Amino acid sequence: MLLENISVLLDDGSVRENMFLGIDGDRIDYLDSRPPERDYGEAMSGRNRLAMPGFFNAHAHSPMTMLRGYGENLKLHDWLNQKIFPFEDRMQREDVYYATLLAMAESFRYGIVSSTEMYFYAEDIARAVLDCGAKMNLCRALVSFDPEEEMRESRFFKEADALLRDYDGLGDGRLKVEMGLHAEFTSTEKLVEQLGEFLGETGAALHVHVSETKEEHEGCKSRHEGRTPVRYLADNGLFDVRATAAHCVWVEDEDMDILREKGVTVATCPISNLKLASGICKVPALWEKGINVAIGTDSVASNNSLNYLNDMKFFALVNKERRDDPTLITPHETLEAATWRGAQSQGREDCGRIVAGNKADLILLDTSAPNMHPVHDMETNIVYAASGGDVSMTIIDGRVVYEDGRWPTLDVERTIFMVNAAKERILATL
Repeated sequence: MLLENISVLLDDGSVRENMFLGIDGDRIDYLDSRPPERDYGEAMSGRNRLAMPGFFNAHAHSPMTMLRGYGENLKLHDWLNQKIFPFEDRMQREDVYYATLLAMAESFRYGIVSSTEMYFYAEDIARAVLDCGAKMNLCRALVSFDPEEEMRESRFFKEADALLRDYDGLGDGRLKVEMGLHAEFTSTEKLVEQLGEFLGETGAALHVHVSETKEEHEGCKSRHEGRTPVRYLADNGLFDVRATAAHCVWVEDEDMDILREKGVTVATCPISNLKLASGICKVPALWEKGINVAIGTDSVASNNSLNYLNDMKFFALVNKERRDDPTLITPHETLEAATWRGAQSQGREDCGRIVAGNKADLILLDTSAPNMHPVHDMETNIVYAASGGDVSMTIIDGRVVYEDGRWPTLDVERTIFMVNAAKERILATL
């Protein structure tokens, strides 16, 4: 594929006009102002289009599209125990498959090329990802409330281990499998200790919820001799591998030092945290410590949308008000968090930037709309003025997965039908 005379957003935030971008297989092969000498096959005009890196959703629960708008106006633990868990107990494997496809269709529509996921029936999530062409870092989270239970005897671990052995690296590397711990408060000390040992043996990456609410954070300190969730997990070796810690709203100064030392990525979910009144992640303080921060949507049950540009705008805004400083978190920093920092958190070093040799994971924005004019600074327009509806094309590994209201890799009509049918079946039993 060759994109002709297209504008391209570069790493430094500048825009180069009238470029030629050639894609060969799954990679960006050519980027120059001069037409290429070789034939790239299909050529497409880039008039009124901006090519930029696709978005990397650093924390999500995609099958929870099934619960969009269900369980509103509740605090986190009431929301989970009264609404979410009872509904999820009735979900079946095919429900998870189609709910994942629905999330992928929405993700493609809004420019998300990859997501970091935690959920059950993970093999069916993997099947959906491989079928539709998405990228994903996937884990089946471990949970245990039995202090005597051996991790390796747990059905959750057996599922997670089988997923790691059988699915990691499939789809030419589009699917990466990690280990997951749901959270400190949904696990036992034995489980955490044994998971740390397993990670040390295998080097598998980790995905975990950390300090999402004050109740969770302070509860951990009371359960573990004053240790915060970050300190407790680090003491047990869970951060000695590549790790993503979701939320981190209530982390303390010492926690930040540990996160920096261990190279942990914080996946902040601003809209979900605000909606559930969990608090605001202290992103500027994390950056001051040198911690990698990426942006997650969390689930659509606590966000209601995968319109990633909305999450980017909230990410850029909330700490300005919190710290009474409008200079905090620039559009350039926001775009870094949404693209290559998210790719870095997933261990995808050849993604997140438009450079020759990188994976062809990119989106095209329609820049002809009134909301995109005038342009004093394109990055500012993207973060503050653009909407998800301005994404006209999404490309993953060189394959078009969304283009102007069409999903070449998905049967969206059937997907919506199947999700709605499953929703009605489950509600009838509640």
